[in-house]
Amino acid sequence: MSAQTAPSDGSPQPAARTTPLVEVHRELGGTLVDFAGYLMPLRYGSETAEHHAVRASAGIFDISHMGEIFVTGSQAPQALDHALVGLPSGLDPGRARYTMIVTPDGGVIDDLIVYRLSGHGFLVVANAANAAVVAAELTERAAGFDAVVSDESDKYALIAVQGPKAQEIVQRLTQTDLPALKYYALVSGVVAGHQAFIGRTGYTGEDGFELFVAAEDAEPVWRALTEAGGADLTPCGLSARDTLRLEAGMPLYGHELTRDTTPYDAGLGRVVRLEKPDFVGREALAAIAEAGPAHRLVGLVARGRRVPRAGYTVIGDDGEPCGTVTSGAPSPTLGRPVAMASVRVDARPAAVDIRGKHEEVDVVDLPFYHREHRPAGGADQVSAHQNKRTNK
Repeated sequence: MSAQTAPSDGSPQPAARTTPLVEVHRELGGTLVDFAGYLMPLRYGSETAEHHAVRASAGIFDISHMGEIFVTGSQAPQALDHALVGLPSGLDPGRARYTMIVTPDGGVIDDLIVYRLSGHGFLVVANAANAAVVAAELTERAAGFDAVVSDESDKYALIAVQGPKAQEIVQRLTQTDLPALKYYALVSGVVAGHQAFIGRTGYTGEDGFELFVAAEDAEPVWRALTEAGGADLTPCGLSARDTLRLEAGMPLYGHELTRDTTPYDAGLGRVVRLEKPDFVGREALAAIAEAGPAHRLVGLVARGRRVPRAGYTVIGDDGEPCGTVTSGAPSPTLGRPVAMASVRVDARPAAVDIRGKHEEVDVVDLPFYHREHRPAGGADQVSAHQNKRTNK
């Protein structure tokens, strides 16, 4: 079964797609919602409890809505160097890199993780809503290279196990030497008797793994993981995933990143490799790098309890609007509302307009949370790093 909603003109929308784990989510009592065209679990019970489980032990997520796009051929490295802002050709086999694909004027089409599988083989992981667009763009940009782009998203399921106990749990089901697997690395292995790509990557701010398995293997692998994890492994939905990535200062496409923003606007200019002689968007990005972006991404911590939500206006210390909140939520780890916001580079944010009232905020360094600075004194304790006011 799948969800179907009616748009404002009264005509039916296409039914939301399901992942290979949809029946598992129903068994677990998950609240299913249409997200990026997929029926996905928002939560199973308490989203706050799910969030804390990942910070304290481990959580398991279905992220099979993400796109898996393979690029192969003798000139696949050069094709990706041309198509993306990064330098995939510089990756060693088994390593991964965060990068982006941009428009000719530098706007972000999507942020990606690129894994090098072999000398000439790559796996590009795209966000669900953008997978088809990314595959089409890569195909067009690879024309003229000896490279083949293949969108194999429907053939794969993707399961994430994240948290301090993630390694211990996954290791029970594989002979792969997980302690030897570096961060942002990938290895082919067997998990619970099923072939998998095991990546030491994630979107929570915790250590963990993302397991690429055949769609038909998703359910037995999930069940084996939950049995191996027992009380230490909690099924988690989209709500917990969002608050976890927000605390970790990780951007979300459609919020911190859009076609109207560049990597430099989001404070991610470090992923742009301008030393490459040519790639799509290079001229525009080089000009922005030289002149400086018009906006910057900042972290905000509310002094009160009202939450600065996405779309709310940020107010400068001169009392005038200076930007917009891109993501905001109560932080279960810090015990107070936090937000990321895009503001003018010359602005000094002081408040957020929340339904007509200016609620005071502090500007802090991102990320709000880092596992090396895990609070030890309860939810209201914020480390000196997390609460450092920048006000720049």
